[in-house]
Amino acid sequence: MEHEAASHFLRDAVVMLGFALGFVLLFRRLGLGATLGYLVAGAVIGPQVLGLTGEAESKIAIAELGIVLLLFVVGLELAPQRLWRMRKEIFGLGLAQVVLCGVALTGAIGLATGFSWPAAVALGMPLALSSTAQVLPMLQSAGRLRTPFGERAFSVLLFQDLALIPMITVVAALSRNPADTAGPPGWQLGLTTVAAIVGLILAGRFVIRPMFRLIGGLGEREMFVVAALFTVAASASTMALLGLSTALGAFIAGVMLADSPYRHELETDVEPFRSILLGLFFLAVGMMLDLQAIAERPFFVLFAAIGLIAIKAAVIGGLGMLMGMGWRASLALGLLLSQGGEFGFVLFAQAQQGLLIEPEAASLFGAVVTISMAATPFLMMLTTPLRRAPEKGEKREGPHADGASALVIGYGRFGQTVAQMLMASDIHVTLIDRDTEIIDVAGEFGSKVYFGDGTRIDLLRQAGAGEADVLLFCLDGSQLGDGTLEAVREAFPDARIFIRAFDRRTLIDLRDAPHDYAVREVMESAVAMGRAALEVLGNSLQTIDDAEEDYRKADRERLDLQREAGDYRAARDMVIRPRRRREGGDAVQSAGTVRPS
Repeated sequence: MEHEAASHFLRDAVVMLGFALGFVLLFRRLGLGATLGYLVAGAVIGPQVLGLTGEAESKIAIAELGIVLLLFVVGLELAPQRLWRMRKEIFGLGLAQVVLCGVALTGAIGLATGFSWPAAVALGMPLALSSTAQVLPMLQSAGRLRTPFGERAFSVLLFQDLALIPMITVVAALSRNPADTAGPPGWQLGLTTVAAIVGLILAGRFVIRPMFRLIGGLGEREMFVVAALFTVAASASTMALLGLSTALGAFIAGVMLADSPYRHELETDVEPFRSILLGLFFLAVGMMLDLQAIAERPFFVLFAAIGLIAIKAAVIGGLGMLMGMGWRASLALGLLLSQGGEFGFVLFAQAQQGLLIEPEAASLFGAVVTISMAATPFLMMLTTPLRRAPEKGEKREGPHADGASALVIGYGRFGQTVAQMLMASDIHVTLIDRDTEIIDVAGEFGSKVYFGDGTRIDLLRQAGAGEADVLLFCLDGSQLGDGTLEAVREAFPDARIFIRAFDRRTLIDLRDAPHDYAVREVMESAVAMGRAALEVLGNSLQTIDDAEEDYRKADRERLDLQREAGDYRAARDMVIRPRRRREGGDAVQSAGTVRPS
């Protein structure tokens, strides 16, 4: 029997991981995100389609550890001082979003479906929550998690995660199940929650931190993994024993370690387990979807999903505007958080156990959450032009001459560094870019960037290039050509022209173009890393300086020959190659193919 059980377990693991791998890769390729891939994979291998695995209920009990680990990682991102700084967004915008969306969705469900009001509350409250597992990766991939927009979205998601506990309490209080109604009253649960949080904070300060200091002194890396998983499991099980949310316990443990020197290592150690278990959670949810009930009422599911997205987008967008956000940023925030979330599945299951809703209703609204998740990437892509471009008749402010000594054309990651160095020295700088999203994000940080194509002579003249001392073209790719730079030199002969070159080929292509200074965008950072590596390997400062000078000299000579020939393949014999040793120990140069940098 044990051998047979082990065989079944391995077979289920192979099937689940194999289908998850295939569907997640496909959905990532389509830009739909991993969460939807896991859900669809679970539905396909579940009992109602291929029937390749069973017992989704037992798997979801294990997979809920993924949500616990997710909240632990979220807690690691939030040092107490950062939580305090974001308190207005968390307890202002976050609280308003959960309450208003919960009330609006409860009312819509109660009026449109005829469900009892306790059932409408048990369904409407969970739908007010959004998907942390879907939204955070979207913000990270777009590079907006640390921006004011990203922090507001994160604040809402954090309050939603915290709101899970009172929602569980409300569903338990409404329960018609005798086993639930015999439990402690809500006020007692509230006091127990506060006491448990205080206890976890004290344990984190006087037990967990000293434990990690001890492990850090031993230098045993694998013990960090064991200690991290122990911390999460201990905090979660403590809350479970008290009848409280395991996710809250993990979150508090994460916050207590957020400002410790081990935060990054802990996050790295826990992340693989979190990803796998959270994926397994979504797989199990997909397996538990009642596809037959959905097939019987497809229009209900579709219109309910549309209603969910519309109500949440309208409420969150309106709150964003009340918080002083522009209408485009408010629209983006509303659409980004318009879907249902993973905690909805947890609360639907609890409402079903409490006899508030039928299993069919739990499946139908689980499908509504799934469809809303699937719609989010499409909505964000479809509304990109609306969120980025100015409205008809609205004009972006173009540059004007204001006595600036330097014009920085292109305010991306490269131009930002150049401009901020100049401004740190009190140089008067005019910033120009034609990417409206960059302009909006820069505005959120207090930088004024003018809209326009900085390669046009008329716009440069309008920006004051005739009086400027230096024109710094920090543009991506090959936006600059010989003709453009010749026209700039002719129009503004007194200004020095600095250009950012993508790589060696760009420098060769611009060999005849007039300019005073050109730099390859990654060269200096690569040299800095090379110096740091030589230092770690025990080389003296003089040896490091000599190595850098040798490289720069060889590189300059090779680049001169390549520019003269107009071919990056020229002077290949001058590339510094790896050395190999003969048996006698003499070092010799080895041949190799090197990509031009």
